[in-house]
Amino acid sequence: MEKLKDLLLFLSAFVPMFVLILLRLVIDMINQNLSFNVLNTLNMVTLILLIVCGCWGLYYNIHSSEGAKEAIILSKENITDQHFLGYFSLFVLFALQLELTLVSGYILFVCIMIFIGIVYIKNSLFYINPLLNLMGYNFYTITYKLVGNSQLREAKMFYKGQLEENKIYMIKIKNQNFTFIDNKK
Repeated sequence: MEKLKDLLLFLSAFVPMFVLILLRLVIDMINQNLSFNVLNTLNMVTLILLIVCGCWGLYYNIHSSEGAKEAIILSKENITDQHFLGYFSLFVLFALQLELTLVSGYILFVCIMIFIGIVYIKNSLFYINPLLNLMGYNFYTITYKLVGNSQLREAKMFYKGQLEENKIYMIKIKNQNFTFIDNKK
């Protein structure tokens, strides 16, 4: 189940790119620049499935209460800007230049997504997720301790809004590179 959650988080990071590619295909079909053939239909169905899976996976990870613990945030640093723009520009260029109307382009798209997915999941790069930023989440490096435990820990966490220090929050720890903070307790 954990591998499936990782895969869905990976897909969620690319939802904006999938939407851009789908929009491009639909506009080209409306303007009759593309025909409605098997490959274009496969592209559209694939993109819609990827968008739905990515959104569902992100929703599930954000709203799942499994593993939630009370923690006191001792220090925080908002580092959203360090990861968002470079990654966002990468997939915008990728989305605009890839020619999915050719079989070779479609196969190349699938191969690139597999390669990126392996690196993304293997290295726990879940914190690189522009969709979360577009949804209003900020990305923080924090130092915290669990309530009832004096051991200091560090993690990269998402929080919707501005995180306050020395307050108790409910945190869902996936790993050191991807955690959600729920509202203050």
